[in-house]
Amino acid sequence: MTEQQAIEALHALPRLPRSGASLERMQALLDHLGNPEKQFKCIHIAGTNGKGTLAAMTSSILTHAGYKTGLTISPYVLNFRERFQINGQMMSPRTLASLTRKVLDAADAIIAEGGEGPVEFEAVTAIAFLWFARQKCDFAVVETGLGGRYDATNVIPAPLVAAITRIGMDHTEILGDTLAEIAAEKAGIIKEGSVVVCYPEQPEEAMGPLLTAAANAHTSLVVPDTADLQQLKCRPLENYVDYGGYRALLQFPGKHQANHAAMAVEIALALWREYHYEIPDEAIEAGLRDAKMPARIEVMRRHPLLLLDGCHNADGTAALAATLKEAGYDGNLVAVLGLLKDKDHSKMLENLAPCFEKVFTVTPDSPRAMTAEELEEEAKYHMDAEAAPSVAKAIRLAVDYADENNLAGVVVCGSLYLAAQARPLLLKEAEK
Repeated sequence: MTEQQAIEALHALPRLPRSGASLERMQALLDHLGNPEKQFKCIHIAGTNGKGTLAAMTSSILTHAGYKTGLTISPYVLNFRERFQINGQMMSPRTLASLTRKVLDAADAIIAEGGEGPVEFEAVTAIAFLWFARQKCDFAVVETGLGGRYDATNVIPAPLVAAITRIGMDHTEILGDTLAEIAAEKAGIIKEGSVVVCYPEQPEEAMGPLLTAAANAHTSLVVPDTADLQQLKCRPLENYVDYGGYRALLQFPGKHQANHAAMAVEIALALWREYHYEIPDEAIEAGLRDAKMPARIEVMRRHPLLLLDGCHNADGTAALAATLKEAGYDGNLVAVLGLLKDKDHSKMLENLAPCFEKVFTVTPDSPRAMTAEELEEEAKYHMDAEAAPSVAKAIRLAVDYADENNLAGVVVCGSLYLAAQARPLLLKEAEK
């Protein structure tokens, strides 16, 4: 089996289960694989926005502290193997192929015994856990895929730390129609024996279920004190933060990312205080400084600006808009925008409209995508919009429009699927 055959085989698995939300399929799969999930300690991260960034910061800190640290994130942006990392290095193509074969063989055995085979995310998670166990990782930083309570990752024993990033309205058809319902699902990762670290500006409606889950698990919530968090003076679209004396120039712009940095510090301190793991102050600062992920308000070029963001829901677009406004880019930009059909388009467009003089709409590479023409029609209620025939053409049109109208630059945003298509094109544009 080659890397490409492995990826195709995983994509061929069902996306959603026949029998509904359950951890039984995932547990059966791991039982057949020798229960690798019990062979390393976990930091488990759930939430609506910021999970990947917090996971990257946390794993970077632990790696700098000298621990062998696995990281599994969802989704990936550029390369499928981004999902599987140890100490910042992706799994090799050969290892992906061999572990995929092993997991699929286990799935075949389950089906032969009359059981239900895994869905794609369950198989992918099993591959990650199997690799972390074989490589004898000290820690694994594990990002949930969707929700928490019935997420495939939630088969792990009680994590050392359960972290909850900001709760927002997303995937409402699965998780619930209110912030309280969504928070209750995300809180499913909170288990007895875990320290819980919570985003410092959580919506009030979400806090009730989180506090209840923590109380039921006989633990308490650690919430970073925003009075101890400062954003220090730096260039626009830079993020120099100080949290309780820990200082770092982050590779992620935005106040929301400063909050994630504070969470990462609290996770590291909890591992030291509660479990006596040695994590030097220097490792915390270096870990925050070196953490990176593509398409998180990523500045590809400063003058004229080329920026890529995978914001894919209302809270994500609000964070992008606030960051652009704070940096002084208020209405003097052009956007390349692509959205998925199952998102709150109206709120996303409302959030973004003040940032852009014009938007070129595109069709992201996803079966769930709005077409460029559909998005153009809806976007016209909020701003000057024009459909483009392709992502490459849209970027060319946007760059030319910004140049001709003396605007500050171009932002590509609205979907991680779009980010994956656009990033190679933006890298070439940035080199010009």
